[in-house]
Amino acid sequence: MSAAALAEQYGLARVGVRPSLPAYVRALWQRRQFAVSLAASKAYARNQGSYLGQLWALLTPLLWAAVYLLVFGVLLDTSRGVDNFVGFLVVGVFLFHFTSAGIQSGSKAVVGNSSLIASLQFPRALLPIAAVLTELFVLLPALLVLMVLVPWSGEPVQVSWLLLPASVALQWLFGTGVAFFASRLVSEVRDLKQLVPFVLRVLMYVSGVFFSIDHYVGSGPAGTVLAHQPVAIYLELGRASLLTDVAATGSTWLWGLGWAVGTFAAGFVFFWRGEARYGRG
Repeated sequence: MSAAALAEQYGLARVGVRPSLPAYVRALWQRRQFAVSLAASKAYARNQGSYLGQLWALLTPLLWAAVYLLVFGVLLDTSRGVDNFVGFLVVGVFLFHFTSAGIQSGSKAVVGNSSLIASLQFPRALLPIAAVLTELFVLLPALLVLMVLVPWSGEPVQVSWLLLPASVALQWLFGTGVAFFASRLVSEVRDLKQLVPFVLRVLMYVSGVFFSIDHYVGSGPAGTVLAHQPVAIYLELGRASLLTDVAATGSTWLWGLGWAVGTFAAGFVFFWRGEARYGRG
């Protein structure tokens, strides 16, 4: 009997061959706990070597918010058109930092785990999923701080706060989809890793993190494009959940859902199509 026939008889499969999409999804689901455990361990270990430890997960977005408040709220006065600029800025900084960190980590998910890929057989999509999930775990305690800062800025506690988890979930789904795209592209063209910070910086300046898009850009074609790009959409949904002077329509939620599901699905298929090549470069 030939070796190929023996392999088929005993259920052996070739290494480095892309499985079918349904089989790939099943394998991911069977190993979902691996992604959760990997993300949790990375989130916990991130600041373990410092004196303040896990407090840095809270201090980092707070410090960025303080810097942006000084630069854009005091020196450049971009608070025009916003009633509660402190709340507007803090929510924007916290949520944008989540998206930015998720995309940054996700872009390195494959190239940064080459030894793991070389030694173990598992669906590689677990790596970008775990990378963005790590940032979600880091965000969760920061959201508790946000629950204190928003009322401190003058906002009342309201029922709409219950919509924040849905907004963050859509943002996480979108970030994971982008991570699928970025991790495969960076694994194939390593130079692209150097461009990711520049792309994220541009996103920060065009997403209304520290200014009102409607007030500064207007409702013309440019303003419409900027207001409906995904990062701006998720910032608006988060702000609408916590701030009384920001309202999100049903259309905004549909945009958020469409960006999240569409990006995740397209990114997942794009990543799966390169499954057989990861770790060979």
